[in-house]
Amino acid sequence: MAKFTVQKLITEKNGETQQVIDELRKHRYIPMPDVAEAEKSLFIENHAVNDVTIRKDKLVLVDSGDGDSSDIDEHTLNVTGETETNRNGKRTRIEKVNRVAVAIQQLIIKRAVSFTFGNPPRYNCTPADDSEKAVMTALNRILYDVKSSSLNRKIGRNVFGYKEVAEYWYVDESETTHNRYGFPTKNKLKCAIFSPSNGDKLYPFFDETGDMVAFSREFSRRTESSDMTEKNYFETYTATEHYLWIHGGNGFELVDGYPKGNAIPKIPIVYGHQDEFETKVIDKLVDRLETLLSNFADTNDYHAAPKIFTTGEIKSFGKKGDSGTVIEGEEGATMEYVSWQNAPESVKLEIETLLKLIYTLTQTPDISFDSVKGLNLSGVALKLLFMDAHLKVQDKREIFDEYLQRRVNIILAYIAKFNPKLEKACESIEIEPEIIPYMINDDRADLEYWMIANGNQPVVSQEESIEKVGLSSDPEKTLEKITSETNARNTFAFGEPTLDA
Repeated sequence: MAKFTVQKLITEKNGETQQVIDELRKHRYIPMPDVAEAEKSLFIENHAVNDVTIRKDKLVLVDSGDGDSSDIDEHTLNVTGETETNRNGKRTRIEKVNRVAVAIQQLIIKRAVSFTFGNPPRYNCTPADDSEKAVMTALNRILYDVKSSSLNRKIGRNVFGYKEVAEYWYVDESETTHNRYGFPTKNKLKCAIFSPSNGDKLYPFFDETGDMVAFSREFSRRTESSDMTEKNYFETYTATEHYLWIHGGNGFELVDGYPKGNAIPKIPIVYGHQDEFETKVIDKLVDRLETLLSNFADTNDYHAAPKIFTTGEIKSFGKKGDSGTVIEGEEGATMEYVSWQNAPESVKLEIETLLKLIYTLTQTPDISFDSVKGLNLSGVALKLLFMDAHLKVQDKREIFDEYLQRRVNIILAYIAKFNPKLEKACESIEIEPEIIPYMINDDRADLEYWMIANGNQPVVSQEESIEKVGLSSDPEKTLEKITSETNARNTFAFGEPTLDA
């Protein structure tokens, strides 16, 4: 199979740039994520309950007791059109309804990110020689410099929220030499995130075997001119080239200086995606929950204050604030409070059921303060409590194991470029990323487990335990003092004490 190149595609399309870009776009076999749909779930201001065309405000009649005429003129409106209200000359006003939106989708994604990348991934490797040890040193330093812990969480948040993300690894060459990677070089490796959340449109180009042979990105940027106009760009990365086009009066045109060659013989892009939005399965449930809460708030506004039902004629009521008030009425007149029977219980049951389904369907543990307060769980019980979340992380490994492995391979290719002496080691070394799901540690249970495995012998030295506690600024000196005090307590003398004359 012939190797794909953009230049070959340009030749096939007779230099028609628009046709070249259209071809690069259409080889994306994964449906483009709907950013508007994603942000409708992620941001509560976009929820249906806040949409006035879906949850409409109420139009109510204005009674004569609602205020004086000037107040009515200012705050009411005449309904126009062929309606009975207009024909009868009735005045109406808009009654704002309650809109209770809850950010459950954001919470679910935050929890998923925390359980997946709350612990940094482990890069399992057994270096065979000093060269491979040097490669691991450089790899760890590069990951540290790009703040990979935060980078991983951003990647996870974009995959869960927008279905896809890509990261671009590039070289920033400085004028001075540094030894941060364990060898002298002027190069610094950096990473940028491409995501629909930033307005990027991603176009991975897969061949017949499923391999990504090109990756394109469409994006907009404001120019530095006085009018701050927005320009559209389209760029493509292959294993050998980087193309960049800008949209102008004649359509897309190649930017001066492009195409550029790649520093490494790989596409410097890591791409990851999942088929559905993380919260799609529960979006309708959240809509129903918000409707219930909003309706219940409206009902509370109307029914929370006590209401009195009377029969017969009531002559007089007590004044506000008076104690021991007497209410006077005609013979046979009655008064009683109107109570709301059973309705709140049915609403409460539905709200509880919806919340349970939302947490269950997304494999999200309810670890709110009210849910876990008073629990005294052992290490095993904690693992059972978070088992569903950990099973979810295992499912996500189908995405992130391959993603992290490609990241490692790209970094190794750059290390070999920065230091040719490590090229063979970069090819031979075996590094396997491993995701470690987040778990609250039961240190006592873990310690007891390892002591039993160790024949009930100590598993750390006394100096190490002092250092681990962190109370001493000088663990070695503290250990010496503890040893001296212990020896003093264990020392005694035979015979009677004597007094000096």
